[in-house]
Formats: sequence, structure tokens, C-alpha cells
Amino acid sequence: MDEARAEAASAVMRRHAQRVRVAAGRPANWMELVRYCCVGGSGYLINLGVFLVADPSMPYTLAFTVAFICAATSNFVWNRLWTFRVSHGVPHHQYVRFLTVSAMALCLDLAVLRALVEAGGMAKVTAAAIAILVATPVSFLGNKLWTFQ
Repeated sequence: MDEARAEAASAVMRRHAQRVRVAAGRPANWMELVRYCCVGGSGYLINLGVFLVADPSMPYTLAFTVAFICAATSNFVWNRLWTFRVSHGVPHHQYVRFLTVSAMALCLDLAVLRALVEAGGMAKVTAAAIAILVATPVSFLGNKLWTFQ
């Protein structure tokens, strides 16, 4: 029984690896990634800017969450219109999916942020910048494969 499960899991991994190889060979996917990073760069600046404004007046984790929501909303609009050039689907359903992916990325962001600030003694803004960079690949894959499919 364990051999059958291992073989099934191996077959699934081989299919995923093949899918990644095929996707990586398509120039259009690389252009999507470039556009996603441009949109992400603007969201990064929005996130850090809002964080800098909000941080003095509230707990830093709440300030980061507010900043994240502002950036995520901007990123949804630009990713839908420009990165993935989506004209199908219901925008508010896609927005819910986008926010779900963003919420998962936020959990990762906050875990990295708290670890760097509280355990690592790093400055909050520097830690916030690093946390955003760590979560970006997770959000790209989630949005490409689920939100805007």
C-alpha cells in the first residue's frame, strides 16, 4: 500500500515538474512575470509608504496589515488589467480570490516580519521590506494559477 502511495505521489510530482518546464519555456509567461514584478514594485512602494504613515499611530502589525490591504487592492486592479490582461470572469469573484491569496501571503509576511523584528532585532521598516520580498513568489503563483486562470 505504501509503495502505491509513493508511486502515485511520484507521478504527481513528475506531472508538476513537466508543467513547470513547459511554462518556463514560454516567453509570454516571462513577460507576465516582468509585468507582475512592475505592479508588485508599485505595491511594494504603496505598502511601505502606508506603513511609514500608519506605524506611529498604531501597533506595527496593524499598521502593516492596513498597508498590505491598500497595496493588495492596487495590485489587484493593475494585475487584472495589465499583468494577466483578464477580460473573462467576474471581477468581484476574482477580487475575493486575490484577497485570499493575499491573506495567505500576509500571514507569511507577518511571520517573517515578527521573526525579524522580535527575534532578530531588525529595524521594523527593513524587516517589512524583507517580508514583502519573501512573500512575493507565493502570491505570484497563487494569482497566476488560481485567481486569474
